[in-house]
Amino acid sequence: MNKNKIAITMGEPGGIGPEIIVKALSCSEIRQYCNPIVIGDIGTIKEAVKLTGLLLKVKPLLKISDSKPAIGNIEVVDIKSSIPFKKGKASAQAGRAIVSCIEKAVGLALRKEVDAIVTAPISKESLRLAGYSWPGHTELLAELTKTEDFAMMFVSEKLKVVLATIHVPIKDVPKIIKERLVLKTIMLAKKGAEMLGIKRPKIAVTGLNPHAGESGIFGDEEIKEIMPAIKKAVKKGITVSGPYPADALFHKVYNGEFDIAVCMYHDQGLAPFKMLYFDTGVNMTVGLPIIRTSPDHGTAFDIAWQNKANPSSMIEAIKLASKLRPS
Repeated sequence: MNKNKIAITMGEPGGIGPEIIVKALSCSEIRQYCNPIVIGDIGTIKEAVKLTGLLLKVKPLLKISDSKPAIGNIEVVDIKSSIPFKKGKASAQAGRAIVSCIEKAVGLALRKEVDAIVTAPISKESLRLAGYSWPGHTELLAELTKTEDFAMMFVSEKLKVVLATIHVPIKDVPKIIKERLVLKTIMLAKKGAEMLGIKRPKIAVTGLNPHAGESGIFGDEEIKEIMPAIKKAVKKGITVSGPYPADALFHKVYNGEFDIAVCMYHDQGLAPFKMLYFDTGVNMTVGLPIIRTSPDHGTAFDIAWQNKANPSSMIEAIKLASKLRPS
């Protein structure tokens, strides 16, 4: 069977990215889903193999068409970084390597040389130290693919969430929550659910304020911006309702009353998600012209290069990337 080619970017080299990639690719199960190809610094990947003690061979790959997948081998498209990285710390050299890996992987995906990309966690501080202004992976991917409408979607067995706002200060969120943004996010939630094979998803929308504003007592964003967006989405034939108080909604989604929740800001959606699925949840970007998934955790500098990292979320991200299809 011709398996999907999945490009896996190294992520922050000073973090746990190289380690969880190596551990994930040591699992024979992964080869049942796809042909994984690492985009990164080959010396760093070799060092990660040595750290884990796994019996794996790291082989350079000059052209994707030359790939010869085999259990026990890790094929690496080498970005040829000659500057050593700081283990357990952010650095400018790491920031430059991060961007080189992502640019290479996105180029391969846009040219259809690979079927999807999986991105290991990156350090936003490393990006900043290297002089880049992107607040995170998602915004960088959107710029590289010239995508205007996109959203972060987090996927697990029983809980799926999409974020209306991503990496913005909490004080700015009320100013950003507008009808157009909420409607766009609802539509992206539908698209993301369809990519997962949910043909007619039941979508729930959270309020911004406590008790979803309590009829305007605790804020009027629900009345002025969120409810009008929901009504427009319903007119477009989308099965969506709300706004619901966030403190009660996730229990309903978890128990199957809804397929997915649209959340107004980062921690509103990710606090409950990561509490339940920190080790196995997956982040996927909806709206891009390419398929992209990622582990839902960060660089974990505190345990980096100590052979302590859990690869479960990376394994799930690779498996999901191999199953997804553009909507």
